[in-house]
Amino acid sequence: MFENLTSGPLPSLNALRAFEAVARTGRVTLAAGELNVTHSAVSRQVKALEATLGVRLFSGPKSRPELTTAGRDLAGSLTEAFNQIAAAVRHVKAGGEDLHIAVNASISVKWLIPRLADFQAAHPDIRLHLSELAPHATSQHGAQAVLRMVPTSRLSDPACTPFIGNALGAVMSPDGIRRYGADPLKAPRLAAATHPEGWPVWAELAGVELPPMAERPFAHVHFAMDAALAGLGAAIVSWPLCSAEVEAGRLVAPWASASRRAPSPCWRRRAPSAAPLARFRDWLVAEGAKTPSAP
Repeated sequence: MFENLTSGPLPSLNALRAFEAVARTGRVTLAAGELNVTHSAVSRQVKALEATLGVRLFSGPKSRPELTTAGRDLAGSLTEAFNQIAAAVRHVKAGGEDLHIAVNASISVKWLIPRLADFQAAHPDIRLHLSELAPHATSQHGAQAVLRMVPTSRLSDPACTPFIGNALGAVMSPDGIRRYGADPLKAPRLAAATHPEGWPVWAELAGVELPPMAERPFAHVHFAMDAALAGLGAAIVSWPLCSAEVEAGRLVAPWASASRRAPSPCWRRRAPSAAPLARFRDWLVAEGAKTPSAP
């Protein structure tokens, strides 16, 4: 007779998925959106999992839960397991090579997508699938790699490949300069909800003091950048996202950009290395090398 070698029944798969999503995204609301369920449903699943396991997986306020030691141990294993499942499903699908990349919205809209035609022309056998990576997430189910801004302290990760040098700068359009003057500190301050630290970090790097002023919030960095293009004020933007607009004269960087400790766009592999992944990574590095240096 064969014995059942498991120590008992596994917890609910839905509960495991809910916990892993909260642990990975850092927000119950983001996990709920990813799983297409309600906020309360995710919370109930996580509480049920804690009851089943008999351990606390999160501590701290509900609005910003922190993983306990047990939670960190479980989250890492679950993310790897779910990624393996996704990879196995992709492997049995017929025909061609599929590459699934999760990318921060602003990098996707302002840097990656405008260049993708060249990649597809060079690699017609690779079917590239892009999905939006949540602002604070480091991975996503089914994604073989992620493209996101990474602090300089994390660039030593062997799975991480920086592919563009970065700098932060205040940008305005010529219309905005005519309307408010060339000093971005005196123009309306356009801010991104996904990166609320943009203005304070830039001010610290540039060695200036921000005057008291209400900010005009936008959902993403590329929304704030588009608002600057429309002449609504000044925005803090990473150089790779705005370099084409500055070179074309549609945006002006009145002050030199600050590069010290600025986060860098980084390719981070989430699945075992494979030919499509390597070709896309090499293409990213080559494209990044074409981006001119910040002023």
